[in-house]
Amino acid sequence: MTEVWGLTGGIATGKSTVSAWLKQAEIPVIDADTIARQVVALGTPGLQQISVAFGSDYLQIDGTLNRAKLGQLVFHDPAQLQRLNAITTPLIRDEIRRQLAAYRARKVPVVMVDAPTLFEVGYLQKLVDHVMVVATSATHQKQRLMARNGYTAADAQARIDRQWPLAQKIAAADVVIDNDGDITQTRQQVVKWLDMNKFGKTNQVK
Repeated sequence: MTEVWGLTGGIATGKSTVSAWLKQAEIPVIDADTIARQVVALGTPGLQQISVAFGSDYLQIDGTLNRAKLGQLVFHDPAQLQRLNAITTPLIRDEIRRQLAAYRARKVPVVMVDAPTLFEVGYLQKLVDHVMVVATSATHQKQRLMARNGYTAADAQARIDRQWPLAQKIAAADVVIDNDGDITQTRQQVVKWLDMNKFGKTNQVK
């Protein structure tokens, strides 16, 4: 039986780093963000639906999605975000389900679904058996987001506030990886979890 874990956290808490370590340990990772980009790539039904719903102004000259422009629209308008999600959510959900079914058919012991909005998007929670949350302090989260994306303090806080509060995610998690300190300490927590559950090849985690 395949054990399905959800991997999530707040924006800029270090989830991507933990995901990379899991891949090094040969744990299959289904990346919801990657799938979200794939379902609206050039030539896909998803991109065509977005073009019809929002107009060709949201496409670039080469026909690909203008992600920055569309992102600005939906970030400031919840109704437009709902319109976008109505298009992309079924496509992302179906692809995640397809990949999970393939892993189950192969009897893979454990699979991670890497999803930053695991709690915010209801169907994702129904697809996983357990949840791992990568957490850090509010101060570090905001500082990392500002440094990584070049946001002002206000912009960083606005994006943090659009997600579930990190404290709620921690309370709902089965496992919490504390990424508030040294990266070596974070890595040790991941390796310990892998070892305790006999998942993957921990000697490959660097």
